[in-house]
Amino acid sequence: MKAVAGKRDRDQEREAQHWIETVIGEKFPAGHVYEDCLRDGILLCRLMNRLSPGIVPKINTSGGDYKMMDNINQFQKACIKYGVADVDLFQTTDLWDRKNVALVTTTIFAVGRACYKHPEFRGPYLGPRPAEENRREFTEEQLRAGEGLIGLQAGSNKGATQAGLNFGATRKILLGK
Repeated sequence: MKAVAGKRDRDQEREAQHWIETVIGEKFPAGHVYEDCLRDGILLCRLMNRLSPGIVPKINTSGGDYKMMDNINQFQKACIKYGVADVDLFQTTDLWDRKNVALVTTTIFAVGRACYKHPEFRGPYLGPRPAEENRREFTEEQLRAGEGLIGLQAGSNKGATQAGLNFGATRKILLGK
């Protein structure tokens, strides 16, 4: 657990916490650690409902561990519906067992970036705006001009011959045997 904790970026966690607090309009409970405030999934579900009302139909505010873990699962499903790529999502155990809190923060930033795709959301945003497609059109002549060039990505190709290369023993041909 100590090795994973080294990957955490406390500044990003503070930025993510501030963004969540601003969007949902309430502060994290005082005296609690970042991951402990998120662990039951309630704040994460409230965040998603603020971004897209009703996307999380029922938030479990009481009950056992399974109810709280269900909140995390509902948050993850809401993220996918909202447009967050599933590769950007953390696993439930990453947060519940505090195994990879850095990935939880990465998911929150992914949600913040997904907000840019929703014109109905007026901000604040978290993280940089995602890149747009930059499609280019080439003429047939431009495409043909590139075919004659030899790429020098691996270095120079001048004087590249196999002259003088000898590997292993020379071949001996014995006649008459």
